Amino acid sequence: MNLASLLSKDRITLSLKPGKKNKVIEDLVYTIKQGVDAELILSTLLKREELGSTGIGKAIAIPHCRSLAVDKLEIAVGRTTKPIKFNAIDKKPVSLIFLIIAPPQDPGNQYLITLGKIVQIAKELIKKKLIGKSQTPEEFITLIDQVEKGLKKGK
Repeated sequence: MNLASLLSKDRITLSLKPGKKNKVIEDLVYTIKQGVDAELILSTLLKREELGSTGIGKAIAIPHCRSLAVDKLEIAVGRTTKPIKFNAIDKKPVSLIFLIIAPPQDPGNQYLITLGKIVQIAKELIKKKLIGKSQTPEEFITLIDQVEKGLKKGK
């Protein structure tokens, strides 16, 4: 499974307006779904956030949930123009958000595999100071692909 292949340029926003955590999550959800489905997903994600922040630290958050509103794994990515409070584990603001929505039935456990892959790639983006490097969604996808290939090679 290649994370870059799951990304879509129309679901990558590299200039999210900074604001409240819930609004940023909402903006990302609406790149995937609209209307009632979006509201259902948003409600599920916000309930998940109440259980514990998905801010994993080092400026990265990975809000995620399962929902009947999708029939396959969906990912949206957002980078804020200014870091936002996300109640992250390290208490620092977040600027890069990977949103994952998966259907309840998930053959091959794609959801957990993707979550783990994002964590690995996010660590590399932080270590190599690449979070703000991409200027376009296409550049971001290329960057993710390069980081992922580097991980496979053990770089």
